[in-house]
Amino acid sequence: MKIDLSFSALQFDELQLREKNVIVVDVLRASTTVIVALSNGAREIIPVASIESAVKISGSLFGEVTLRGGERNGKIIEGFNLGNSPREYTESTVRGKSIIFCTTNGSVAMAKSRYAKNMAVGSFVNMAKVVDFVKQIDADFWIVCAGKPMGLGSFSMEDAVCAGMMIEKVQKSEPAKVELSDSSRAAQALFKAHGKSILKMMKSSDHGQYLKSIGFEEDIALCAGVDTHPFLPVLSGNVIKLRKDEQRSFEADVAAAGR
Repeated sequence: MKIDLSFSALQFDELQLREKNVIVVDVLRASTTVIVALSNGAREIIPVASIESAVKISGSLFGEVTLRGGERNGKIIEGFNLGNSPREYTESTVRGKSIIFCTTNGSVAMAKSRYAKNMAVGSFVNMAKVVDFVKQIDADFWIVCAGKPMGLGSFSMEDAVCAGMMIEKVQKSEPAKVELSDSSRAAQALFKAHGKSILKMMKSSDHGQYLKSIGFEEDIALCAGVDTHPFLPVLSGNVIKLRKDEQRSFEADVAAAGR
């Protein structure tokens, strides 16, 4: 199993990901928001690369069951129902809804992965699920870090450290089977250097500081939690859903709770 890594969604085009196994990582905040939305009962996430695409797709869907979520410069897009704060995607807001999702980098990376053989969305909040998924596939993987939104796809510390944690955990569990590229080794080294205090690292990162400046400091703490949302969003056709086994389990839990 070889694990390769891109530090930015701008480093590749969609054809390079054709028939590959891909993990998309955008810790602050697209990956985390997708995970939270689906864990709170959203039916599916439809990632798009532009606001124009979001508007076009939403025009062909039923308004009552479809929401538009996303951001530009960290703030909600005018005319959208939701921004990119995972705290907005509560069960009462998203349950049973399809969400057209458009962010500066995260949704772009997800949309570029639409031809992947397998694609999952990863972050700190579902770390163990991602690691288990990689081990189950037991084949070469490409981790795509979305990159820093304010830098138009440039290097993001939090994405790199998160990817490094994934790599470290997979390699520790399968030491004889895992081969790392130079970029994967670099991410692993960053995790070893900064992984002891994830929240501190994220608050001091460029994008963490920007989110604090526009009033989203609480999002950083949510996004820094490890394994707080044990769900794995995966690509299914052109949309992102929970894995079928997790979806069935979630629906059973909801039914048992009488919701």
